[in-house]
Amino acid sequence: CTEYNKIISRLSQDFQLEQLHGSPDGAIKQWRAEGHIAVWLHVPILQSRFIATAAEQGFTFHHAESDSATLALWLAGGCSRLPVYATHQVGVAGAVLDTHTGRVLVVQDKNKTRNAWKFPGGLSEPGEDIGNTAVREVFEETGITSEFKSILSIRQQHGQPGAFGKSDMYIICRLEPSSFHINFCQQECLRCEWMDLTELSKTKETTPITSNIAKLLLYGYREGFDQIDISMRELPAVYTGLFYKLYHRELPENYRNVTDMQ
Repeated sequence: CTEYNKIISRLSQDFQLEQLHGSPDGAIKQWRAEGHIAVWLHVPILQSRFIATAAEQGFTFHHAESDSATLALWLAGGCSRLPVYATHQVGVAGAVLDTHTGRVLVVQDKNKTRNAWKFPGGLSEPGEDIGNTAVREVFEETGITSEFKSILSIRQQHGQPGAFGKSDMYIICRLEPSSFHINFCQQECLRCEWMDLTELSKTKETTPITSNIAKLLLYGYREGFDQIDISMRELPAVYTGLFYKLYHRELPENYRNVTDMQ
């Protein structure tokens, strides 16, 4: 199929090279003559033998999933303007604060050289909202159920070990607990406990990011979470039937409808 003057070609699971009308080189020349600027070639894993043939025609890898690879060829002149694939992985942690006791849920990873206290969390899954990742990861690591309230911080890091050459986004969310009995995952965690928030903000047995967010959370706990929360709204996208999550500081009431402002 074609999209925005690009060719998208998907090999079937039983594709044979003999099915191609003419040579691969001839097909590429025809696409150029028709004014197409790029070709995307979707190759199922069981058809990987055709990748070498495509590479001989100038195709390069763009990205891969568990059962397929997608190759690309820039047909227009000059440098390729095709977008690169994913530039970041997304990690999400949950700062679960019990506002009745002032205690926050923390863990120590089992396989780290330094036993530092941190907020439970992990990598987001494809199509998963940030808040849902935080809630899921907290439950998987600690057995605590919780509700997403806001985003507290975003950290960007390049050269992250274990990110396969990509950069890393690490988002810490504020969560509100709905259960309190800890049943932590002993494969991932060495220790897990409810720690006094003031103690966490002072201890040296933690990471710099955890220490900073503990202080931020303490400020919100004492002065009001509206001072620190980055809240979420769901809005309709420009694409029919789709919605997105928008995260920003809460607007004052008199700014929510600017038509009413003088």
